[in-house]
Amino acid sequence: MKHSIQTRLTVAFIGLTALILLAIWAINNWLLEDYYIQDKIKILEEGYTKIDQMLQEEPLSEMEPYSEDSDADELSKLLKDLGEQYNTTIVLVDSVTGKTAVSSARDQQFLARRVQGYVFGRTGGPSELVRKHQNYIVQRTYNPVERTADLEAWGFFSDNTTLFIMSTPLSSVWDSVNLSNRFLAIVGIVAMIVGSLVIYVITRKITSPIMGLAKLSEEMGHLNFDVKYEGQQQDEVGILGKNMNALSDKLKETIGELQEANKQLQKDINEKIQIDEMRKEFIANVSHELKTPIALIQGYAEGLSEGMCEDGESRDYYCGVIVDEATKMNRMVKQLLNLTALEFGNDEAVKETFDLTAVIEGILSSSSILFQQKEAQVNFEPQHEVMVLADEFKVEEVITNYLSNALNHLSGERKINIYMKEEAERVKVVVFNTGEWIPDEDLPKLWTKFYKVDKARTREYGGSGIGLSIVKAIMDSHHQEYGAQNVKDGVEFWFTLEKAQKENGIVTDKR
Repeated sequence: MKHSIQTRLTVAFIGLTALILLAIWAINNWLLEDYYIQDKIKILEEGYTKIDQMLQEEPLSEMEPYSEDSDADELSKLLKDLGEQYNTTIVLVDSVTGKTAVSSARDQQFLARRVQGYVFGRTGGPSELVRKHQNYIVQRTYNPVERTADLEAWGFFSDNTTLFIMSTPLSSVWDSVNLSNRFLAIVGIVAMIVGSLVIYVITRKITSPIMGLAKLSEEMGHLNFDVKYEGQQQDEVGILGKNMNALSDKLKETIGELQEANKQLQKDINEKIQIDEMRKEFIANVSHELKTPIALIQGYAEGLSEGMCEDGESRDYYCGVIVDEATKMNRMVKQLLNLTALEFGNDEAVKETFDLTAVIEGILSSSSILFQQKEAQVNFEPQHEVMVLADEFKVEEVITNYLSNALNHLSGERKINIYMKEEAERVKVVVFNTGEWIPDEDLPKLWTKFYKVDKARTREYGGSGIGLSIVKAIMDSHHQEYGAQNVKDGVEFWFTLEKAQKENGIVTDKR
């Protein structure tokens, strides 16, 4: 990643290291020489002070000549230490005699002449004044031929008779600066490379779990809450990972609850819309079904009241129409009340064990006159009793509605076949009639209140479209199946019932 934390930390470390190395190089290059010179000046000044104190206690004329044996006297020891530790050469000259009395330099005469030349105004080469004191000065001298420079202090001690010169070379300073810069460059480059590798590894270890958290947050943004942070760190990143896992679980739970609530809300809205549509449809259907009989009753009643039927036969006809239409209205209202009771659970099924074969035979026997009027051939060949567990009255109503529906749509050979199929735990009852097929798209709609495939033809026999809705409500209350299908030469309507259990050959009612 172009702007990752790992890259930025690595670049920042390299830049900081390079800046530090550059700063050290600049300090070495421009300030180290001055610092070195100031340190040398301090050494020369301290040497002057110590020697001056010794000369105040013991004049130079009474001192022993300089000896390389450091234990000879205190002055010899001091001069030796200055020479060995600080590479400083010192020459003391008696200004009265002009002879060198004490010296730590091998070339005593050269330094003696040099200091005497300074006293008499002979510079002996380029020089630069560095510091001036009451009895002596400190200066920097240059040798253009050999390209060297020295730091010198020369003048008199406080006794005003002892002349001195102290000299220390400065060429070592330049060599030290150059050597220090080269060594710093080598060490700095190595340190930068090694440090960069170390910081890269360390930042990678730090940023790797952060990248894991970033991917986790991305998955959470896509509502994928199954991805979890698996790091085991005990630091701030580990705590953040655990908190994000807890947040993921909470979001998953909350979103799940919201989805369920949304589904339930949508379901309730759909149910409300459906109920409103059903209410509107119900009112429209009831109004439509009642409009015709009410109009007929009103028309024939007005005819009677206006004396249009003077003969008895006409009056009987008018009164018959009024009674017939009123009967249809009464039957439809009863069916609606029955259907409403079933749908709202106010008319619960009372299950009992009974012989289904006997029930079907009884219905066929009581409806024989209708079969004769419709010229229908009804076939039912029972072989034995079939014991079922259901509400006998409601099962009779289902079979009656199926038979009425078959009679009303009978055509062709005008046959009605009733038969039963026994299965392991249930019985399937089928009512077949010859006639025209029902369009496939209308089969699922048959169980809707007031739905009629052919409204004009339905009016001929006075159907209201409620019978099959009652069948649906009864079967739902029994938790059984029902349906209709087109078959060869006609249509089949069917439903199922629970078989009564047998123990030791005796039918039992297990509820």
